[in-house]
Amino acid sequence: MIRHRDTIKIIFYTCPALCVDRCKAHSRPKICKRACETCCKRCKCVPLGTSGNYETCGKCYFEEKTHGGARKCP
Repeated sequence: MIRHRDTIKIIFYTCPALCVDRCKAHSRPKICKRACETCCKRCKCVPLGTSGNYETCGKCYFEEKTHGGARKCP
């Protein structure tokens, strides 16, 4: 794990732990964690905090969309 300012760039095996923190306040934590881990592996980043802060991970995390066009990454 490499800390760079307020962003955490990660190695794929750290995704589950980071996503637990990201999704702990979510109303549906299991669904949030699954989506977060997918985004984490693709983008190699998880924003800090339990919501928002998408800009800290750049376009990849922010622009991931579901088939319905909604934002994929929590």
